[in-house]
Amino acid sequence: MEEKYKLKFDFNCQYDEKDSIGKRYRRQDAIGTPFCVTVDHQMAKDNTVTIRYRDTVAQKRVAIEKLENIIGEKVNFKELFAKL
Repeated sequence: MEEKYKLKFDFNCQYDEKDSIGKRYRRQDAIGTPFCVTVDHQMAKDNTVTIRYRDTVAQKRVAIEKLENIIGEKVNFKELFAKL
């Protein structure tokens, strides 16, 4: 299985490959997607992707192997309820 489809087994994912990245971000913001992960040419060099947070519009490069944990921590209901 391709690495890029691995997250779909643990999270509700949508894969989008058309339009510019700005249009993709706007489309995902409109439907309430909390995180967007962008795979680009740099991934082949250093095995990182960009994660964009909808609420803050912050972006950061993260290692692909850390991506599942980063998203998991943010959407884990136990963690969210503990903060309340």
